[in-house]
Amino acid sequence: MQSRTPAARAGRPRSAAADAAILAATRAALVELGWSRLTLGDVATRAGVAKTTLYRRWAGKNELVVDAVAELFDELRLPDRGSLAADIEGVVLQFAAILARPEARSGLMAVVAESTRDDALRERIRASIVDRQKCLVLEGRARAQARGELPPEPDPEEATRTVDLIFDMVAGAVVHRTLVSAEPADEEWVRSFTRVLLTGLASSVRPGAPPPGESEDGLVETGAGVREPGPQGHSSQEREG
Repeated sequence: MQSRTPAARAGRPRSAAADAAILAATRAALVELGWSRLTLGDVATRAGVAKTTLYRRWAGKNELVVDAVAELFDELRLPDRGSLAADIEGVVLQFAAILARPEARSGLMAVVAESTRDDALRERIRASIVDRQKCLVLEGRARAQARGELPPEPDPEEATRTVDLIFDMVAGAVVHRTLVSAEPADEEWVRSFTRVLLTGLASSVRPGAPPPGESEDGLVETGAGVREPGPQGHSSQEREG
């Protein structure tokens, strides 16, 4: 997990233990009280620190909540599951599980709403959550390219746009599904979403090759080891015919 220590201000030396206790206390308060009733005084009491300690580290409640929630997303990992489809399914299920946690739901929805009128807060969300997790897209794309599932992208600007689009599609779909529609992002939904995403990525694959994550026989290997029809719904031999 990456360090979640906020930028230091002038004053006494920082304590990593105090920072960890404060962020954990913030998440506990979000579970029990929700964002609207959470106060820095309550967080300080739970963490066993003085209220002034929080003000030396964070400008206010929103900045504190962003860092507390961002620490949850730092738990996301992208283990090699053997194919692009399986890798996507694995990380999307992790993402959905984090969003199912009450501290993530209440905290994220609140600070995103607050950021619509606070540019500095929006930038903090981008730097602490969005940009930090785009590394997973970079990792997954590099792995798929090494497997031959995706072609290399020699143009750096085009590669950056692709990473941004993939992240936006994954994050947007899962956040809308879980937080806006309040529907479960279960294995069946994640498998269907992955097929749709791979269909879009197929447009960047070299002509004649199967879509990303799909073998020459037109089947996709899922995380459970199940081989299913690929995003086009039929085999590569049928497509050629």
